[in-house]
Amino acid sequence: MKLGYPEGRAVGTAINTVLKHFRRSEKEEIYSMLRNVLAAPKNFINDSIWGNVALELIPTEKKSLVHELNKTRIAYCTYGASGIEEGARNQMEIAMKLPVTVGGALMPDAHQGYGLPIGGVLATRNAVIPYGVGVDIGCRMSLSVFPLNEIFLDRNRSSLKQILLDNTCFGSETFRRPKEHEVLDSSLFKEVTVLRPLQGRAAMQIGSSGSGNHFVEFGLVELGVQNEWGLAAGNYLAVLSHSGSRGLGAEIARHYTRVAKQVCLLPREAAELAWLDLNTEAGQEYWLAMNLAGDYASANHFQIHERIASALGEQPLLRVENHHNFAWKETFGDGTEVIVHRKGATSAGKGVFGIIPGSMTTQGFIVKGKGSADSLQSASHGAGRLMSRSAAKQSITNKMVRQELIKHGVDLIGGGLDEAPMAYKDIEKVMYYQSDLVEVVGTFVPKIVRMCGDKTATED
Repeated sequence: MKLGYPEGRAVGTAINTVLKHFRRSEKEEIYSMLRNVLAAPKNFINDSIWGNVALELIPTEKKSLVHELNKTRIAYCTYGASGIEEGARNQMEIAMKLPVTVGGALMPDAHQGYGLPIGGVLATRNAVIPYGVGVDIGCRMSLSVFPLNEIFLDRNRSSLKQILLDNTCFGSETFRRPKEHEVLDSSLFKEVTVLRPLQGRAAMQIGSSGSGNHFVEFGLVELGVQNEWGLAAGNYLAVLSHSGSRGLGAEIARHYTRVAKQVCLLPREAAELAWLDLNTEAGQEYWLAMNLAGDYASANHFQIHERIASALGEQPLLRVENHHNFAWKETFGDGTEVIVHRKGATSAGKGVFGIIPGSMTTQGFIVKGKGSADSLQSASHGAGRLMSRSAAKQSITNKMVRQELIKHGVDLIGGGLDEAPMAYKDIEKVMYYQSDLVEVVGTFVPKIVRMCGDKTATED
């Protein structure tokens, strides 16, 4: 107040900002920042740290931050509409009315999420939507194929299970001695205020996987004659992993979603779709942080596969990796640059390789994109949920899962009833609906699956 801050919310908001972000800063540094914000609050409205304080100092500015939805939506393509729940379709309808939206598509694995549905693709004009990207920024699939065959897998199941137990970590579990990686040395951890306290946690969690639907599994890849990699036709031992950016991505998503909601006021039904203008400091900060989280997610997978390859004593014949929960700068056919959000959807640009898994008992597919303009060069990221997690827990029993695993010859370590195979859509139908979007160039069949937890959910 001695600095000149008006009594009321401005003082409290400023104090909370200092306590949250600058506990370790020198007193004079803090006073200097407070004076700068007070002297020119308009300059800080889009600041990811001081924005709330600035808005309390000039509350009339809030009026300029209010955005109404368009009365009519932009047309978009839906793939496999009959299998997509109403909640997901409604979310997409709202997203297509945003004043910054220029295009969209809904993938056949779509289901309801926060803001943009899982399986939603949204193109915007110079704007990025944190919840259009999602919480697990840069989550991805990564596949390594080894010069070992089905006989090796059958003879070494116990050893392969132990390899997964020894070389993967899930949820809150981390390695005693995490490996180093150049992504942890990024200057952004020092340059972007919100990232500073996250570097240590990122270093502890690197090489590990999240909980929920994340997995690392051994299986068999089948390649046909004249395949893309010039390998002999047949079955190969492979490792498939699914995970993302762990706590780093989650904190980035939470922080910048709050910032977006403070500078982009939307009607209640669209509030989770608040965006950041890429011409603002906050928008640029998020873009840099999102890309860092994507690089970190890729580093996690690299270390997972590196550990397993070392344990096998083999080097992979090929690697395929593709990500979702991300935003890309791309160009429409007319030359317009857009921001394409793919939340639970993957890039399927012409010639782009990817993996679309099914469930723990159904095959997945190695694919090559066809570059369809109607889908914004996108495809599904998996089979997609048929049931919510709560519905799966209420309707699926341990016995049902156990029988399904035995039927398909799958060993499961960890996992829960909410991840049961029956909780997912039919991957064959999903692939049928997107046959115009991707070409199948190989298949992957899971055989030994590890998810969060050391005990199998099917154990009574």
